[in-house]
Amino acid sequence: MDLKQLEYFVRVAELGSFTRASQALDVAQPALSRQVRLLEVELRQNLLVRNGRGVTLTDAGALLLEHGRGILHQVARAQEELAGARGGLAGRVALGLPPSVARAYAVPLTRAFRQRLPQAQLSITEGLSVGMQEALTAGRLDIAVLYNARPAAGLDILPLMAEALVLVQPRPPGLAEDPPPAPLPLAALAGLPLIIPSRPNAIRMQVESELAALGLRPQVALEIDGVPAILELVAEGLGSAVLTPHAVASSVRPSAFTVRAIGQPPLTVQAWLATSAQRPVTHTQQAALDLLRKVVGAPAAG
Repeated sequence: MDLKQLEYFVRVAELGSFTRASQALDVAQPALSRQVRLLEVELRQNLLVRNGRGVTLTDAGALLLEHGRGILHQVARAQEELAGARGGLAGRVALGLPPSVARAYAVPLTRAFRQRLPQAQLSITEGLSVGMQEALTAGRLDIAVLYNARPAAGLDILPLMAEALVLVQPRPPGLAEDPPPAPLPLAALAGLPLIIPSRPNAIRMQVESELAALGLRPQVALEIDGVPAILELVAEGLGSAVLTPHAVASSVRPSAFTVRAIGQPPLTVQAWLATSAQRPVTHTQQAALDLLRKVVGAPAAG
């Protein structure tokens, strides 16, 4: 059995589409289809049912997918251990981060990774929690930082950090930066026009959940899925935002905004480290997880 053919089959099966697998693997779709077909011929089994919406697994395909993941993992583990015998961990780690976390930590995390794992490769992708969870399941990501993750089949999660959520408003001209304003009562948040991401964004869901517990609803002025655009609109005075302090501090003009804690105790959103339960964590991925806990789980400088 050809390992490359097995890898192609597993990726097609996980993504449910030759088109998406072709893009993920950077392999031409006709070549990908041909290799999977050769695997079916060798095994004398139809592994996939092709249709207009993608592919589904046959019983034989589901069985091979279960074994194939284990085989490919063992091959990767063997490669890592052989690299370790030469003096270091190797391999590639695909990491997904929320945009605000990426802006605050991508650079220090990359520096720490290169220092700790010089023979390994780190790939960082920004994304929303829902999309990154799907990417973990499909095998496009090895590790992801997810906001407000919930236990789910095929997903292993560990708490990473609780991030404060703050009210972001335009800074009036001439306003001194000190002292910081008193926390905004949570109920008062419902009276402010908010520029906020659309559902199922984790911050949006957290705000709605906390206000619902008080019998209130947020006043949504604009739905915008993008932190830079949200901040630009806040700076223009079109509404307020609820974001993490990192999102403001890493913006182009952090001095253009005032930030104010919300609630007492402060409103927070929980960040989790997530991996796929379908693929055991490799030694290199475990080392990357340890670095994430050290770099991201620690208080940010400044």
